[in-house]
Amino acid sequence: MALPALLLFGLFGLVPLVGVLVLSLTGWDGLGSLRWAGFTNWSGVLTDGATWQALWLTVKVMAVSWLVQTPLALALGAFQAPRGRLRAFFAVVWFLPLLLSAVAIGLTWQALLDPSFGIGAAAGLHWLARPFLGSPELALYTVVFVIAWQFVPFHALLYQAGMRQIPVALYEAAAIDGAGPVTRFLRITLPQLKYTFVTSSTLMLVGSLTYFDLIYVLSGGTGGPGTATRVLLLAMYITGFQAHDMGRASAIATILVVLGLGLSLFTTRMSGFTRMDSQQEGL
Repeated sequence: MALPALLLFGLFGLVPLVGVLVLSLTGWDGLGSLRWAGFTNWSGVLTDGATWQALWLTVKVMAVSWLVQTPLALALGAFQAPRGRLRAFFAVVWFLPLLLSAVAIGLTWQALLDPSFGIGAAAGLHWLARPFLGSPELALYTVVFVIAWQFVPFHALLYQAGMRQIPVALYEAAAIDGAGPVTRFLRITLPQLKYTFVTSSTLMLVGSLTYFDLIYVLSGGTGGPGTATRVLLLAMYITGFQAHDMGRASAIATILVVLGLGLSLFTTRMSGFTRMDSQQEGL
């Protein structure tokens, strides 16, 4: 029964991966004929300081995004979990950023953060008239803020669903024993959200490797100012489609695939998620 799915995965997943790996061993400008280059592309990529800087920025975006999005998503999920019309209304409002395209979001925030004509030009908000996207010190954190604005609602939805699956009997028993709201949250809610936390974190960390469109729009397609926001995926695009060096771009793409697989395996293995133990056994 799994054969059709495996065939589709092999055709659209494994075959392109093998193709990228082979392409990383060739020299190709995207138009002419392929020529065998061996490990020249890999040597150039791994000894290039720009690659390591892009990798560091990618890890930084990944870590800061996780640190920002996780507590916000958990708090919003806890707010949305109890049923009610007002909470349902806010859940719909917060979900709207996910319905917008990344390009539209990037252009909107680019206009809003313009130091001359954006929200900083409004009365009483002059303290926001700063070059958030033009400052090497602020640009990366501004990008992380926009990413969080778009994706926190999705992870909040995961936490909301996880909290609604927790048996009410656990909270009732804890309340009878005198446990307050904070104690119930720390001793019941958080432990019961273990697998939800793993799922959300895996999607968040691996998804951080795929942030391209937002960063491309917000930085004007250059990863600027300078190289302050040139993460590995954007560096791959610039190398392949602007510098016309598809071999080195394919090597960078392979690094991204290995990094994503490693992160996914690490989070699932360290959490024990692969054992799939039931958290409600005996209830």
